[in-house]
Amino acid sequence: MNEVKKILVPVDFSDNSEKILKSAIYVAKKFEASLMVIFVAQSFFEDHSDFFVPHVPIVEIEQDIFKSSQKKLASFIDECMDKTVSHDSKVLTGDVAEEILDFAEEEKVDWIIMGTHGYKGLDKLLFGSVAEKVVKMAPCPVLTINPYK
Repeated sequence: MNEVKKILVPVDFSDNSEKILKSAIYVAKKFEASLMVIFVAQSFFEDHSDFFVPHVPIVEIEQDIFKSSQKKLASFIDECMDKTVSHDSKVLTGDVAEEILDFAEEEKVDWIIMGTHGYKGLDKLLFGSVAEKVVKMAPCPVLTINPYK
């Protein structure tokens, strides 16, 4: 197995995000690795940019969401992070799974540790699975954690 020095942890600020981060902190300590905690703000108009030009206030709303996401991530890190673990954080905008995959490749992370939401049946069909897409397409190993177990 390759050396694990950089671990990516995508969070979504759900009730389970703290559980996922605590698990990632545990793993990071075992490997003496650093953590990169990211949040991806889903872009409202990315899928329709070819035929729809959003009105200026809508663009401002997306900018406000990005800024508030940065504040929320900073607060989340302050509350949940073990200060003895080397870490950084970043907010990205776009399709959640694609941004996670692109970031992992650009930053050459050694592992991704992320949660699953456990969608089943119709919910899975309607919402898809970010974790499933990341597992299938990641440039590195992915450890998924079911926060309900």
